Amino acid sequence: MNKKLIATLLSAAMCLSLAACGQKTDAPAGSGSGSGAVSASNGEKTQYTVGICQLVQHVALDAATQGFIDALNEALPGQVTIENKNASGEPNNCATIVNGFVSEGVDLIMANATGALTAAASATADIPILGTSITAYGVALDIDNFSGTVGGNISGTSDLADLSKQADMILEWFPETQKVGLLFCSAEANSKYQIDEVAKHLADKGIETKEFAFTDTNDVASVTQAAADYSDVVYIPTDNIAASNTEAIANVLVPAGVPAICGEEGICSGCGVATLSISYYDLGVTTGKMAAKILTGEADISTMPIEYTDATPKYNAAMCEQLSITPVEGYTAIEG
Repeated sequence: MNKKLIATLLSAAMCLSLAACGQKTDAPAGSGSGSGAVSASNGEKTQYTVGICQLVQHVALDAATQGFIDALNEALPGQVTIENKNASGEPNNCATIVNGFVSEGVDLIMANATGALTAAASATADIPILGTSITAYGVALDIDNFSGTVGGNISGTSDLADLSKQADMILEWFPETQKVGLLFCSAEANSKYQIDEVAKHLADKGIETKEFAFTDTNDVASVTQAAADYSDVVYIPTDNIAASNTEAIANVLVPAGVPAICGEEGICSGCGVATLSISYYDLGVTTGKMAAKILTGEADISTMPIEYTDATPKYNAAMCEQLSITPVEGYTAIEG
């Protein structure tokens, strides 16, 4: 081989080596162990993959998911690949979905509703997990003396409105109330937490309460009928099974002439009279902004406290008309 050819080959090898040094490498995003790519020295955007596990499809959770997606895309335009999966109300499906995300090495998991959060918490202690539509994190994650920050790889947003004010609403709308039926799903720990708190506040006012718990969709109608037979007013907390079955609930309560005060707007718009409710879309937006900070390293999820959003008193105009109820001043009609 002549000297000129050797020199040419050595020059080519050096060029290839320099090119390899300039290539983008994969590294964890935030405090997780996902596959987010570190930005190259030429300013090329970093890419992230985010997995969304939503427990069930209904108006409130759908709005939270959409708010999350919109906020994340606005904060990191063109940089995020989102895998949005729905568990169709089955906790076992949540486990399958989040385990898939862990196997893929996503950079962050958004868990929409308690079943999704507990599944994600069981699946990974490394990948950042943001919950949303969670009423009480201490209850959901079995944390004693919860201080407001979960720690580790979990944080998120809460949909909890002031339960004492929700209890006050019952007498504000229906001052002659003597018996309140507490209608909820026994499988949802956060629902039980809410009705326990509301029951305490009502007991302080001398109001009798009784729990009416359905286990799943199959017994919603029969349990609601029992509640209607007992109650002057029914209280329904933020509850995913209730939210997915508002028509079945309304089909019992309306003919019985029994009004419902609800924990959130989606349930109220389907079967209730009034609510002190947050905007689930806004809740999702807040969660999306938190996600962007975690992915870019601006915030450490282990020190991020749970965030909340303001609640608004609203009423269902159509339901008020059906039940011949005059809306209370200071409440805004639910749109749509």
